Amino acid sequence: MDDKLNIFKLGQKIRFERKKRNLSQEQLAELASLSIHSVSNIENGVTDVKYSNLLQIAQAFEMKLCELLDFNL
Repeated sequence: MDDKLNIFKLGQKIRFERKKRNLSQEQLAELASLSIHSVSNIENGVTDVKYSNLLQIAQAFEMKLCELLDFNL
């Protein structure tokens, strides 16, 4: 699977988890100590995601990083 597709799928997963928790992008950004612009770019697959940002997002969702990266859930 190519990297662009993985980045897109990761963005979709993050958006799904955010909406499942009834969070806005702004709320997720605040919980994960990221900018709204970063959250938007990540969800839209526009940018690569730093490992540290993935950890912060997973913590904001109160889930393990491996769960966030599992696209089959």
